[in-house]
Amino acid sequence: MSADVRGRVWRGGAPQDDFVFSSISDYLVEDDTLVWCDIYDPDSDTLSALADELGLNDWAVEDAVAEAERTKAVVYRSHTFFTVYAVSCREPAEDSQSAIESHRISGFVLPQGLVTVRLSPWYDIDTVSRRFDELGGQEYGVGALVHGLLDVVVDGHFDAVQMLDDATEALEDELFENGTPRGGLQRKTFRLRKNLVELRRVVLPMREVVNTIQHRRLDAKTSPQLDPLYADLYDHVLRVSEWTESLRDMITTVFETNLSLQDARLNTVVKKLTGWAAIIAVPTAITGFYGQNVDFPGIDTVGGFVTSTALIVILVLLLYWVFKRRDWL
Repeated sequence: MSADVRGRVWRGGAPQDDFVFSSISDYLVEDDTLVWCDIYDPDSDTLSALADELGLNDWAVEDAVAEAERTKAVVYRSHTFFTVYAVSCREPAEDSQSAIESHRISGFVLPQGLVTVRLSPWYDIDTVSRRFDELGGQEYGVGALVHGLLDVVVDGHFDAVQMLDDATEALEDELFENGTPRGGLQRKTFRLRKNLVELRRVVLPMREVVNTIQHRRLDAKTSPQLDPLYADLYDHVLRVSEWTESLRDMITTVFETNLSLQDARLNTVVKKLTGWAAIIAVPTAITGFYGQNVDFPGIDTVGGFVTSTALIVILVLLLYWVFKRRDWL
């Protein structure tokens, strides 16, 4: 068996050290026993043996190892299958890389046990165990174990949304800085939107997962005392979902505001260029008039030169004053 298999067994509320993968079915029929089996990077033989031993649905087993599977929860006759994505934040080495790293976790919820299947090496198993112990351990059955797992996953979603929120605020600060390159701001906005879309893809369906698992409370022998905790978990999921929605609106606003500012800057530049072009046209017109190959008053005289120069200076100053007063320059 090439897969990495770990597990824990509780009897009478106390953890045991006698977990054996081939004995999972025996643990599940023992009275006052709870088992958690975690499988990383399973091969077909491992999952086939597990499915035969526990009577798992073949479609669910295939979904657990499929390359791309959405966040969901499906109820079968003997168990509930779910797929969720834990996320972690990272500093991308390249602009094309995402700052959100997803880690898929599939689980089979049985009346007295939980089997998790992972394709990613990341897994905060110690934190899940600690949350389970904080809830009273085996006292509340497998529902406490599933709650601990989902709680850790949702906390990771909160951290990711907080990171994106901070990045959005930093982007807003850069928006009105004159020295910020517009192209760099557009790339940051696009990358932030891409990260948010990736996060929303795994966050929004979590409501369905929590609802389905909570409604299967009786089948999984979950203590009713966990209902307030699942309600609180559902509330956290809603908060993350609403937060992502507000972030999407904020990023869209930043993007549109950036485009509006660019248009305003372009209009200002065009307005100033037009004003200076009008001022420059005055001496051009006057010198062009005096450059005619015909006789006119003041030709070949100092008075004519003084007159043309005075006209240029007066008209240029007049136009400059008018344009400046109207904020055209």
